[in-house]
Amino acid sequence: MQKVFLITGTRKGIGKYLASHYLEQGFIVCGCSRKEASLTHKNYRHFCVDVCDEKAVVAMVREIKKEFKRIDVLINNAGIASLNHILTTPLKSVENVFKTNFFGSFLFLREVSKLMSLSRKEARNFNIVNFATIATPLRLEGEAIYAASKAAIINLTQTSAKELAPFGIRVNAIAPTPIRTDLIKNVPEDKIAQLLDKQALHRFGEFKDILNVIDFFIDEKSDFITGQTIFLGGVFE
Repeated sequence: MQKVFLITGTRKGIGKYLASHYLEQGFIVCGCSRKEASLTHKNYRHFCVDVCDEKAVVAMVREIKKEFKRIDVLINNAGIASLNHILTTPLKSVENVFKTNFFGSFLFLREVSKLMSLSRKEARNFNIVNFATIATPLRLEGEAIYAASKAAIINLTQTSAKELAPFGIRVNAIAPTPIRTDLIKNVPEDKIAQLLDKQALHRFGEFKDILNVIDFFIDEKSDFITGQTIFLGGVFE
C-alpha cells in the first residue's frame, strides 16, 4: 500500500527537500505552509495552514482522511527561531515561537494520532517525527526561548511515545545542527562558528543528514525504537 506522509512547513528548506524526496520515492505527500505551494506533483496535496490554528489543522487532517483514509508518517518540521538576549525578548516573540514550534507540533501530533489509531488494524508501523534542536543541550546564549520551545518538544516526544505505543504509533525526534536555511540566516557568523566548534564534528549539517535519521526512524526494522531524540553533529544532552 502506498504510504501517506504529512509534512509541515513544505514551502521551503528542509520541509520542501523532504517532501520532494518522498514524492520521488513514489509516496503521497500532504504538506502545508502559511503561503501557497512551491511544489507541483500529482501525488502532492498542499494546504495553506497556520500550524497553530486548531480549526485549520483539524480541517486539514479531516480532508486527508477523506481522500486517502490514512496517514502513515507525520513529520513535524515547521518551526521558527528568535535570537534575543533574555532581557530584550518581547513577550510577543515568546508567544510566536511557542505557538509555531510547540503548539503547532502538538496539534498535528494529536490530530494525526487519532487517524493513525483508527487505522491500526491495517498496519503497525505508524511514525511521528518531531524536530528538536542542539540549541537545547548546548544552552546557547541568545536562544533561550527557541531552545525552551524545543525542550518541550523533547518531553512531548518521550511522553507521547508511551501514550501512543498501544496504538502502534512510534514517536521520535531529531535535533539538527545548523543547516544553511532561512532559520539561521540572521544569526551572526561568529555565533555560528562558536556553535559548530562545540560539536564533535565541526561542520554544518546537510539535508541528507536529516533524511538519513528520518528514514532510520520510520523503517519497519526500527519498530522497537520510540521516544528517542537523536542530536546531530556529536552533541550530547
